[in-house]
Parts: sequence; structure tokens; C-alpha cells
Amino acid sequence: MNSLSPRFSPARLVAIIIKEFIQMKRDRLTFAMMVGIPLIQLMLFGFAINADPKHLPTAVLNHDNSEFSRAIISALQTSNYFELTLTADSPEQLDLLLDQGKVQFAVEIPTGFGTDLMRGERPALLVMADATDPAATGNAVGALQRILDSVTAGTLTGPLSTLAPTPGPVELRVHRRYNPEGLTQHNIVPGLMGTILTMTMIIMTALAVTRERERGTMENLLAMPVRPTEVMLGKLAPFILVGAVQVMVIMGAARLLFGVPMLGNPLALICGMIIFITANLAVGFLFSTLARNQLQAMQMSFFFFLPSILMSGFMFPFRGMPAWAQVIGEGLPLTHFLRVVRGVMLKASGFPQVWPDLWPMLVFLLAVSVLAVKRYRQTLD
Repeated sequence: MNSLSPRFSPARLVAIIIKEFIQMKRDRLTFAMMVGIPLIQLMLFGFAINADPKHLPTAVLNHDNSEFSRAIISALQTSNYFELTLTADSPEQLDLLLDQGKVQFAVEIPTGFGTDLMRGERPALLVMADATDPAATGNAVGALQRILDSVTAGTLTGPLSTLAPTPGPVELRVHRRYNPEGLTQHNIVPGLMGTILTMTMIIMTALAVTRERERGTMENLLAMPVRPTEVMLGKLAPFILVGAVQVMVIMGAARLLFGVPMLGNPLALICGMIIFITANLAVGFLFSTLARNQLQAMQMSFFFFLPSILMSGFMFPFRGMPAWAQVIGEGLPLTHFLRVVRGVMLKASGFPQVWPDLWPMLVFLLAVSVLAVKRYRQTLD
């Protein structure tokens, strides 16, 4: 038996280092995560994330149609903060557009606006903002008064220059809808429900199935006379109950500790919650069919969770991202669930209002479930 030399050996150290590189090369998934996650973070934070969103969709209801009202509309359009995408026919339509989330701002110019302005009566310009996410509207609201001052400074000239005193000749009335006090808790706390469910449901499911493979109990499951769909549903059902318990805890804390209201239809929220939880569990089951061990399952789960939390509108305004990032974000179930939970809790939404975000989650659930069952069937073979 050879005794180990007591002296430090550079040769042995180099051999261990080479061995670790060879092992790293064999574990391609871990190596891809080591390179891919920093690249994803660089791309998202460098190109996709924007805390000062511009070109926010805005609807206009112009009762006046004077040169002053047209100048204000033109100034809003050229300010880069607002993008006039829709023209409303009535105040009720403005409210509906805000409720459905189709616009971030709604501007109403009253009848006789130009005449009252020339008389020096300080007419009111009504601006309604969807303040469910205060960060998405804060800078744009702050720019409104500067925009109005610049417009009136350019139009009230010559004989009308006396109508431009301080304060400005136009009274700006901003109504922050759904979150009038601009409380970040009303935006963050409902969103936490989605992020916590995404993280826990995917990780728990992926680890639970992968753990059986590592312990050797998967062979017993494969030998049982059950179909892949039955195995998948049997694996997911207990975790749906776990997710429901998590939701009740979060909603109770949101109400008792932070005063977040529940204004909409709870059944719509429950329906969205079940679809969202099942979709995440299906993702976890899919990862478990791809991973060879629990470490790889954890890595895949984090690889999915990172874009979800950054591109869904939870941490940063969704409309502040570029168009390509919004397309990716629309494919994530967390994006739609955040709209559902915030809509129900803050906007008094029901099934008609949340359906545009329920069906994308259903499509995602169906697609991932088909892939997961197909992968599991290959494992059986």
C-alpha cells in the first residue's frame, strides 16, 4: 500500500482540476445554466427592463374639438409618454377601456374647453390613470402638468398672453383609478401570490418526481398498470391543494395586514388560480421528465422562474418593456395571472373581464401537459 506524500503536490492539484472540468463537460445542463443564466440576466436588465415606461396606450374623449384641445392632444402624442391608440365616444366607454386594461390613461376634454380657456376660467382637463401599478404611471402623471404648460405657452400668445398666469390656465384633474393612494402594497401583495405559486409549484413537482427516480421507486411506478395521464394527474392533484392553502394564507395576510381589498368576483379568481396552479405543476412535471437528478430539476425550475418574475410585470412595468419582450411575456402564465388577481381584487372584475387572460393560461396548460405526457410515455418505452 503506497503512502500519500505529506507534501503539497501541484501535479495532483492539476489532476483534480482537470477531472472537475471533465465532469463539468459531461453535465451539459449545469454548464448551460452557468452560461445561460448570466446571459439572460444581462439581456433582460440591459434591454427589456425599463422603470420609466413610455408610449403608454391612451384613450381620448374630446367634447370640444377646438384648436386648444387639438394642441393638447398633439402634445400628449409627441411627449413620448402617451400613445393615443383609441378614441372614445362616451365617458362609459372610457371607463370600460380602463377596466379591461386596454389603455393606461383616459383623457376627457369637456365641452366648451377652448371658450372657457379664452375667458380665463381655467377649464378642467380630466385624466384617469390605471394606478394598479403606480410605477407604470408615476412619471407620466408627473409630466402632464409640464405638457399643459408648454402647450398653453405656445398657444396663448399675442392678445391672449394675459390668459397665461401662474398657476397655469388649465386645471389638471388626475384620477388614479383602482389605487387612488398609490400604495405599492396593493400592487405587490397580489402579485406575490403568483410569484410564490410559480416558484413553489414548479420546484415541488419537479423534485418530487425526480426524487423517485433517484431513490429507485420510479421503476415500481412504471411497472404499475396505469396510463401516463393517470400518473400525471395523480402526481399533480395533491399539490393543487397545497397551492390552494398557500393562496388562502396570502389572501388572508393581504386583507388583514395590508388592507388589500377584494372588489371583484371571488369565483373568477378561484378559477384563474386553479388554472394557474395546474399550469405550473405541469411545467414542473415536464422538467422532471427531462432532469436526471434533483439538481438539474432545480436548475430548470430557476431557469423558468427568472424570466417569469422579470417579464410578467411583477417587478417592472410590463408596458415599459420593448415589443419583443412583451411578446415573450405574453407567453408566460404569470403575466396573465397577475392581471387576473389584480383585476379581481382592485378593479372589481368578473368572468367577462378576466376571460382574455384565462384562455391563454388554458392554452399554455394544454400545450405543456401534452409535452409532459409525451416525455413520460417515452420514459415508459
